[in-house]
Amino acid sequence: MKRFDYFVVFAEMRTGSNLLEANINRFADLSCHGEAFNPSFPGYPQFDDLLGIDLAAREADPAALIDRIKAQDGLAGFRFFNNHDARVLDICLPDPRCAKIILTRNPIDSFVSWKIAKATGQWKLTNATHAKVEKIKFDLLEFESFLGRIQTFQTLLLNRLQKSGQTAFYLAYEDLRDVDVMNGLAAFLGCDEQLSALDRKLKKQNPAPVIDKVTNPDEMREGLAVLDQFNLTRTPNFEPKRGPMVPAYVAAPDSGLLYLPLRGGLDGRMSDWMAAVDGKAPKHLRRGFSQKTLRAWKQNHQTHRSFAVLRHPVVRAHHAFCTHILFDGPRLFPKIRASLRKVHKLPIPAEPLSQHNLKGYDIVAHRTAFLAFVRFLQQNLSGQTAIRTDPAWASQLAVLQGMAHIGMPDHILREESLQSHLPFLCQQIGMDLVPPFADIDEVEMSLLLEIYDPEIEQAVRDAYARDYLAFGFENLR
Repeated sequence: MKRFDYFVVFAEMRTGSNLLEANINRFADLSCHGEAFNPSFPGYPQFDDLLGIDLAAREADPAALIDRIKAQDGLAGFRFFNNHDARVLDICLPDPRCAKIILTRNPIDSFVSWKIAKATGQWKLTNATHAKVEKIKFDLLEFESFLGRIQTFQTLLLNRLQKSGQTAFYLAYEDLRDVDVMNGLAAFLGCDEQLSALDRKLKKQNPAPVIDKVTNPDEMREGLAVLDQFNLTRTPNFEPKRGPMVPAYVAAPDSGLLYLPLRGGLDGRMSDWMAAVDGKAPKHLRRGFSQKTLRAWKQNHQTHRSFAVLRHPVVRAHHAFCTHILFDGPRLFPKIRASLRKVHKLPIPAEPLSQHNLKGYDIVAHRTAFLAFVRFLQQNLSGQTAIRTDPAWASQLAVLQGMAHIGMPDHILREESLQSHLPFLCQQIGMDLVPPFADIDEVEMSLLLEIYDPEIEQAVRDAYARDYLAFGFENLR
């Protein structure tokens, strides 16, 4: 009797998972079916279905695709990344008949490779003469966020496997061209075949040292120096186990104010206000904290106050819809937008709109689209969709609970009371002059007020029931 019914390769983008899949598929009795649960496509970008199951069917019943994979000849499996359908984890992680393979790579190498691939559009290389070379600018804050997602996912895998008495077959990026290691993996999966050579079609992209792949190497060295160096080794051995929001914390340039963003539309205005408290420009704000640098900041600011700001769920959900789904701009989520249109049939225009040109998109269409988005949020927050629960629309209670792992904010304020509460906050750190807080975005708010009615309020209440209960929100109007 074979040991496993199917397998999952847990990896991330730019960790070598394409090469690992190619190596696995060289074994006659093994087959890997791509990114089976990628929210944007089933298995591979160029196909509309995988093993006869399309996106809509997979969305409705992810277990059906797993059953289809289990039914294949030999032993079949798929690749799974941290942003794939989280419901799959509840199916495969507790199942001892599912073989787990965990592929990791030095995170800084993965990050730089990912940025280069995005810049060049070259995600695979089969002919070295066609290699596209481009240097990228290293962004510490973006890397911190990238690193945090990997840490969180790897820690989850480790914890779930430990609690269920299972173990995984661990591979590093450097193992992928070692035929003996690949033969060992095959043996782990119950395959008797042994290879004498591995797949050579895929070529290593960007073989230069990582420091030579960025335009700002000195800035990268300085940025990485503030990180715990052990956090740059193989996962899941990252220490400390940081909350995902720490890199987003914002400290005033000089005074002891620390803003803990709950996301959802206040961050830009709050950053401007925090800078104005010290008479500085927003570029002087302290960002990109790790737990280590956050502790150092607190030690250097003996009189400090941290705070978060709650926003009414209707306003917050509407901002998430406008900013990340409806309007074009730097914060648009194009892949999620496409998935919402294709899978969830969200009635939005094929192309993102300009915030200042709504030609062909009227208030009736906006109300219909926003209401559909809110109903998607209810499913998303209940773990019923393949799309990630982004911090922009996660419940504010859940975000605060995540922060609690490293410490709750001293004050939890409310947007509608900021004009009176911010002076009190400043007084606590010995500041008398308080700058004004900027008004809300008029375009977004006017759109919302035109469509708001009891049906929208109730839909948001259904989606964010925990926030309404925990924080006592009343109807918006």
